[in-house]
Amino acid sequence: MERTPPHPEKEQFDLQRVLEALVDPVRRSIVAQLDAAGEDVACGAFDIAVSKSTATHHFKVLREAGLIRQHYVGTSRMNTLRRAEMDETFPGLLDAITRQVTRTPW
Repeated sequence: MERTPPHPEKEQFDLQRVLEALVDPVRRSIVAQLDAAGEDVACGAFDIAVSKSTATHHFKVLREAGLIRQHYVGTSRMNTLRRAEMDETFPGLLDAITRQVTRTPW
């Protein structure tokens, strides 16, 4: 049984869907934390003030928009920012988002 959830291919990225995913401050924070980490991060390791079920929803929205890739390592669901693919498709978008998030106190 495959445990890796489905992800859109780069050719399937849709600007409207990406922007809708990034409109939420919690999701922008997740993206900024992943960018700052520079490595895979487990779902439970993020500094977000939402319930586990709400966090799961936020990760799903980001994954379905193509912003993150998720995979399992043991029982941990790991998250990777798809920066290179996003930068190629929407140059400058993630830089603008992460720059704004680091200046905005939550």
